[in-house]
Amino acid sequence: MSKRALAAALFLHILVCSSVKAESVQDLQGLLSQGKFGRVVERTDALLTSKPRDAQLRFLKGVALAELDRDADAIAVFQKLTEDYPNLPEPYNNLAVLHAKQKQYDKARLELEAAIRLRPGYATAHENLGDVYAGLAGQAYDKAQSLDPSNAATRHRISIIREITSISPAKAVAPSPLATTPATLPARPAPTITAPKDTQ
Repeated sequence: MSKRALAAALFLHILVCSSVKAESVQDLQGLLSQGKFGRVVERTDALLTSKPRDAQLRFLKGVALAELDRDADAIAVFQKLTEDYPNLPEPYNNLAVLHAKQKQYDKARLELEAAIRLRPGYATAHENLGDVYAGLAGQAYDKAQSLDPSNAATRHRISIIREITSISPAKAVAPSPLATTPATLPARPAPTITAPKDTQ
């Protein structure tokens, strides 16, 4: 086989593999938008047997697990992504959202700060950090209120924080196969999640 034929065959193989991956990711995103989260977990598990380090597939699995309220499993997926791909800010953001959901605001803050260090212009992480600070403020005001129930100013601040956090819950966004532009998942009070860039 000539070098030219070999190069053409290699290019065709790469093109076909990329096409299959793109279709698989697009199919999975379609299933996510349809609310078929269990199916996404099944399909990503199957696809990950041949590509265990694929960041996008793992990310999609984490999103689906979070939507299924399998928070411990989703946290494990996103935590492993931060270890394997420490330069991707999205898994840090997603970990933060899951920690905030469990009212673990200090952990959430640390994850969001890591995401913002990696991408200072990451608007979603900044917004989530604001929500985390509101949650921390709410905890502090609740404690102050329990120590001094007669303090009207504290009661007023608690009502303001509750109003802010009810208007601005953390958002969940689905990953994009080609970029990290967030797209909102089905409406429900959920975390903000964005997709990592393709690392395969």
